[in-house]
Order: sequence, then C-alpha cells, then structure tokens
Amino acid sequence: MVKGLWGKKVGMTQLFVNDKVVPATAIDVSDWLVTAIKSEKMDGYNAVQFGCLRKRFSGQSFTPNWLKDKKTFFGHVREVRLDNLVEDIKVGKSIDFTKILDLGIKVDVSGETIGRGFAGVMKRHNFTGGPSAHGSMFKRRPGSIGFLCACGKVIKGKRMAGHMGCQRQTMRNLEVVRVEPEKNVVFVKGSVPGKTGSVVFVRKCR
Repeated sequence: MVKGLWGKKVGMTQLFVNDKVVPATAIDVSDWLVTAIKSEKMDGYNAVQFGCLRKRFSGQSFTPNWLKDKKTFFGHVREVRLDNLVEDIKVGKSIDFTKILDLGIKVDVSGETIGRGFAGVMKRHNFTGGPSAHGSMFKRRPGSIGFLCACGKVIKGKRMAGHMGCQRQTMRNLEVVRVEPEKNVVFVKGSVPGKTGSVVFVRKCR
C-alpha cells in the first residue's frame, strides 16, 4: 500500500475544529498521475513514480505520448517506495488520496525551507547581539569565536554567519484536520516547510 503522496503547498489558513480556531496548511494533491511502476524484479525495488502535470496541460486526458517526454508535460517527477506492488495502481491514473490520508491521522510533511541567502548570526541562530546604544559598533556582531590558550582555535560546529534556508526539513506528527475530496485538498494542523507553491511529501507517521 502507498504510505505517502506528493502535493503542493497552497498556503495557511484558520479552521474551526471542536469550537476552537486551529492554524492549518492547505496541500493540493491534484494533477499527480502515475508515470511508472517499478518492481523489485526489474529495478531492484518496489516504487511508484508520480508526475505533476504542468499548468497548461492540467485538465486534459492522459495520453501515452506524455511518458515519452516527461520534462515537457510534467513539472515534477517523484517516487514513493512500496513494500509490495499494488494491483489497483495503473499508469496514467491518479490515486485516491482518501485511502491514504484520513481525517484525524498523524502525518509527517517534508519540504524545502525558504531560502534566506547569506544571513548573520542574529537572524540565522537568534543571537542576542551587542548593545544598541548610540555609537555602538557591536550591535549585530557574533562576538568571540574562540579563546586564548596553547590550543587556541575555533571549535568545530561553532555557530556563525552563513547560508540560511534551502534545506530539507520534516515536520512530524501533524494532524489531518480536514479532507476535501472534491477539491483534492488536505488540511494539516500547523505550518509546513517551504513557500507557497513548493512541492511537499506527506506520509503517515511511522
């Protein structure tokens, strides 16, 4: 059985669940078609390959010619590992996500964080910084990075300024608070890594 699926982050909103306001993230799982089925006998492992149709081809009926040039018709191609092959999965068809994601279950959502470029220590590591008095030259600086002794050096792993974001991150144990099969949208409680429109992977908690 497929334990996860790919989708696109739509954005965040608020939902009323049990008379309480809950922050939720909407994930669109439409336009993902099965482009290939890999078996352990032929490929060494069992998996299902999904492709997300480009916007200009969305809503069109599937044709086998799409598989000959996947880069033209599919904007994203991803795989999901399987323990055993499932007979219900067929190339060119979409999967009923309601069989995978049900209301109230816990899921893990993986995505790529928003890139922030080269960031200082206050933004990247939440350092307090120095005094912000008039004339201060130490407001946003990291301060001392070592010590004076016979083995004076910078310790490995020292938090310093550098590239921030664009890293793989997983938010665990998020609850599915709403499922809308008509719109192919799933709402999970809390935030999800990535910007609006980015590709995320949703799977059941292990």
